[in-house]
Amino acid sequence: MEKLIITCAISGAEVTKEDNKFVPYTPKEMAIETYLACQAGASIIHLHVREDDGTPTQDVKRFEEVIKQIRKLCPNTIIQPSTGGAVGMSNDERLQPIQLNPEMCTLDCGSVNFGSNEVFVNTEDDIKYFAKKIYEKSILPELECFGKMHVDQVLRLYKKGLIKDHLHFSFVLGMPGGMNASERDFVFLKESIPKSATYSVAGIGRHEFPLAELAIKDGGHVRVGLEDNIYLEKGVKAEGNQDLVKKVALIAKKYGREVATPDEARKILGIKV
Repeated sequence: MEKLIITCAISGAEVTKEDNKFVPYTPKEMAIETYLACQAGASIIHLHVREDDGTPTQDVKRFEEVIKQIRKLCPNTIIQPSTGGAVGMSNDERLQPIQLNPEMCTLDCGSVNFGSNEVFVNTEDDIKYFAKKIYEKSILPELECFGKMHVDQVLRLYKKGLIKDHLHFSFVLGMPGGMNASERDFVFLKESIPKSATYSVAGIGRHEFPLAELAIKDGGHVRVGLEDNIYLEKGVKAEGNQDLVKKVALIAKKYGREVATPDEARKILGIKV
């Protein structure tokens, strides 16, 4: 079984310090959280950025500043900026971080209700536009799917040549308005993608570690982090992203899976070293 890629989503756009005091806002905080997560075993950092007061932003200058600070501490880590941004942002606003030519970035593959009156909109034309801009810069997209219909959308666009190899899916499960985080639904999704594709699973909240274990046993990969879950276990808040990464690394050890380094992750994903 190939080595396990651990992605760490260190901050997201929604969770705040009021939820967990270790959620990073400033470039320095993000660099420290990245360093600690990487020391624990993360090889990819899924990156949203914030203003110093916690306000989410897609400003390219803020991404550049944060990445510069991260690179001082973690020169070889794969940095995966989010092009999801936050609900209500325009496409070009969301796409700003690809100007920095990262190795990877996210590509959201369909719309989803986020609860209440929030709808995260990604039309088919939006997805085509994002894909075109991403591939023009030879960036590997992580294909974020909140349900089976998003996987089907990817496969339709793949047949048309608009989404290209290598296909690396991220199943984000347990989100309000998205697909359930049950084992049944996990199996349904991972059996719906081509055998040549790779996948990572991100369980929201209490679903994080049960889904991580399923993916580890299956040979898939895992995303954890304070963006998705602020608890180490019921009633016990994580004291930083590294706690969540360490727990996944321990699960991997239980099943005899080694954790991939950044360069090993690049090889698995077909990113040129």
